[in-house]
Parts: sequence; structure tokens; C-alpha cells
Amino acid sequence: MAPIERSHARAGLLRQISAPLYLPTVLTGAKSFADNPVIGSPLLNRWGLHTGRIRLARAMSELRRLPLTLRVSAEDRAAFRRDGFILKENFLPQDHFERLNREVRTFKGPGWECHQGDTITHRILLDQETLSDLPATRAFIEHPTYRRLLAWSGARAGAPVFYIQRILNHLREGAPDPQRHLHTDTFHPTVKAWLFLDDVDERKGPFTYVPGSHRFTRQRLAAEYRRSLTARHDPLRYSARGSFRWSEQDLEELGLPAPKAFAVPRNTLVIADTSGIHCRGEASDPGVRLEIWAFSRISPFWPLSLPAVGPITRLRDRLVRSYLDHQDSKARRRGKLPSWRRVDGERLAGLGDPKVSTGVATSEREA
Repeated sequence: MAPIERSHARAGLLRQISAPLYLPTVLTGAKSFADNPVIGSPLLNRWGLHTGRIRLARAMSELRRLPLTLRVSAEDRAAFRRDGFILKENFLPQDHFERLNREVRTFKGPGWECHQGDTITHRILLDQETLSDLPATRAFIEHPTYRRLLAWSGARAGAPVFYIQRILNHLREGAPDPQRHLHTDTFHPTVKAWLFLDDVDERKGPFTYVPGSHRFTRQRLAAEYRRSLTARHDPLRYSARGSFRWSEQDLEELGLPAPKAFAVPRNTLVIADTSGIHCRGEASDPGVRLEIWAFSRISPFWPLSLPAVGPITRLRDRLVRSYLDHQDSKARRRGKLPSWRRVDGERLAGLGDPKVSTGVATSEREA
């Protein structure tokens, strides 16, 4: 047996021996079939583990939404339940949007970036310290309508994590960006949101979503069941780790429409359930897409969600920053580039230049 095969055999044996230790993860957001011997068990999934987790998580999300329902209009609720997303053009008053746009474009605080294929994703965490220098951005993040929409659609009363995000398409050599492959983020309802600061068209890789794909119909549950039986050995690593990839043929078999590309003007807000099928659209030209990006995910089996509390939110943001810094330091000590690596504010000066030279780091995280 070759050394690599022996290594894989030992790793597989250790996973089987340690399987009982993974049992509690069934009641968390853990999703990897390849790395978790319980979640990835063909036998347990044949008995309905994966589809059972889907059903229970969706029931819990509806329970968490109940007390938030009356804070969102019936029109917005109906659109989200039908399509899986809410779209609002000209969301902010024009003067507010222009102030926000100016301060975000000139801000050069430290951040993190990830390279996936030929694409760079650059993020700056919008914690309390950063927002103290960005008053118009803070006013947007605290906008009552925005926060109510995020809370209800994400089935989470607490505050999401907010970032300034730049998507830099085709700014380095590499394989195609894996985020351009139609996929679902995870098995339970989870929300991401974008306030676009640029006009977005096919040149900038528009966010793309399959309307109605967030609904777990009989066909969708059957497809999830079939895939769960073999997912741990899926040759697509993202799928094996619980972020299933989907093809155009899959959409036809599920009775779903063609993907919708969000070619939208600046100052458009999009909030989407990314348990639905979506992707980052193909960009025809090298360039940058700038946005305020929000991410809201709660442990899927909690029946209740606590409201946003200032000290808890600030602690959460400090933990996010500390975690990213720790991962960066740990990887560099090992002589590797981290998936998300820390960069200083001056890095932004060259990010819009297609000729910029960059190192290589890849990530298994969804963007």
C-alpha cells in the first residue's frame, strides 16, 4: 500500500473510531459529509438523517420568525416566501447613499482577503471601531427597515455580521472561481444581503439566484436524500463538505426556472436565502464590484433567537476579528498562506488594477 493510501486508511479508521464523539454535532449547523462520520454515514442518511435535519431546521426557522412577522410588510414576506429573495431598488435616500458611497470608497482600514480561482474577495469587518469612522455606513446598518428585513428573513433577531466587500473578478491567473458554480451554502435557511454601491451588469459578475429554489419541495427533498447517500465520496470537494453543487439539468429535474442574474443599479438592496440555489455570476471583464455585505446564520435547531444586544454584538465582532487573525497567524507559522489573510489598508490602492501581482490562497468558505 502506498504511503498516501496508508495515510487515508488511518484517517478513515480514526474517524470511525471517534464517530460517537460526533453525535452531538447532529444538532448543530455542521454540514460536512466528508469530515463528519455521523453526518456522512450512508446508513444513517438512508434512514433519513439528512432530510430529517432539513425538516427540523426549517420548522425551527419558522418558529423563530413568528415574533418578527408583524415587523415586515405582507408584500415583502410574500416575495421572500415565493422567490427566496427580496429586492429593493433605490433603498436609501439619494443623499444618504452618496455619503455612504464616498466614505466607503475612501476608507482604507485593515481587512482580509481570500483568493478563489481567478477571483479575489476583500472584506473589511464593520465592527463598532470601524463604524466610528463611517457615520453614513453606521446609519445604514442601523436602518430600521433593513434590520427588520434581515431579522425576519434570516429568522434571527440578533445582529448579522457586516462587511465592506469587494469582489475582484479576473484580477489574477487561476482556475475559474468556484463560487460561479450553482450551489447551496448549507442545509438550513440562512441569509446574506448586499447593498450594491456599483451598477452591476454582466461585466461585474452579478449575484445569480434560482427563484423558488429555497423551497424544499418533494422533488428537492428527494434529490437531497439521494445525494446524502454518496455525498462523503463526492469528487467535488465543496459538495462533499455540505455545499452541494447543482447543474442546469438538476434544475430541470427539480422543476425550477432558469437562474436570475441580478443586473441592478447602484443603491439596490438584495436579501437572499442562500439555502436556495445561487452563485456568483460570470464576469465578462476584469473589474471590481463594491458592496455592503451582511451574513446572518444561527444554529439551525434553536427554537428562539435573542434580540441584538450591544455588548453581545461587540463581543461577537471581537471574536470574529480574533478568529481571523488567529487563522492568519497559525497558517503563516506553518509556512502557508491562510484561506483568509490579513491585509492593511494600503492594499486597496492596487486592488482595482488588473495588472496587480498577488500570491495564492484558496478557501473552502462560501462567498
